[in-house]
Amino acid sequence: MTRSLFKGNFWSADILSTIGYDNIIQHLNNGRKNCKEFEDFLKERAAIEERYGKDLLNLSRKKPCGQSEINTLKRALEVFKQQVDNVAQCHIQLAQSLREEARKMEEFREKQKLQRKKAKKNYEQKCRDKDEAEQAVSRSANLVNPKQQEKLFVKLATSKTAVEDSDKAYMLHISTLDKVREEWQSEHIKACEAFEAQECERINFFRNALWLHVNQLSQQCVTSDEMYEQVRKSLEMCSIQRDIEYFVNQRKTGQIPPAPIMYENFYSSQKNAVPAGKATGPNLARRGPLPIPKSSPDDPDYSLVDDYSLLYQ
Repeated sequence: MTRSLFKGNFWSADILSTIGYDNIIQHLNNGRKNCKEFEDFLKERAAIEERYGKDLLNLSRKKPCGQSEINTLKRALEVFKQQVDNVAQCHIQLAQSLREEARKMEEFREKQKLQRKKAKKNYEQKCRDKDEAEQAVSRSANLVNPKQQEKLFVKLATSKTAVEDSDKAYMLHISTLDKVREEWQSEHIKACEAFEAQECERINFFRNALWLHVNQLSQQCVTSDEMYEQVRKSLEMCSIQRDIEYFVNQRKTGQIPPAPIMYENFYSSQKNAVPAGKATGPNLARRGPLPIPKSSPDDPDYSLVDDYSLLYQ
């Protein structure tokens, strides 16, 4: 299969036409814009990754769930904080890599820009040389055409030398024009080859840059998942029973509960203290016992004790 090359497909039958060259330049300009847009994308993505990494880093350095004293769960929290910190660092490193790729893309664009300017300058100079040669031929042709030469031969035999000189000048301009045309064609081929090489280089560079970018994103996901897997493994080692036992052993205060509270009658001697659980009246441990009446109750309803009365039960 024959390759479609720039130098064989951007000609025009009109020697004054530049449509092929214009189409190539327009295509290269579109490619340059694509490179610039991708470069801007890399810079913006780098800024996003850096912000995310720094925010995640700030969060990982705080205390999630407070300061825990539980053994295995505490270790799991420490692993979680460490791995989140590692993920944050990976995002920051990815941001630096994206900025480096953006810088390379910018350098590539500038290099192609200089190459394109050089090729364009040479090409346009040859076009100007061609135009000047055509104008010289036109002026010469208008000055001395075959009819004028014939009249000069008939009427002015003495002007034969001048006519011959004019004819030689005309032929010289024609020869010069054809030489310039050949040079222009050669320069056009060189420009097409240079532009095609630039296009191949741009496609290859752009393709590799995109490939590298998605690989970086994939690697970021793989790396993050590996770090999160460490957290999952630490959580698998978390034991509820062990953490309970660890807390009990570290913070226990004793195994003996308070003793039962004994009922004590203020007016009773220590030997008549009512055993616990056998008191039938209200708990009056802090009121003291009731006073003992001095006389037997003769009244069916009341009995007098000193200066106050008691309800007889």
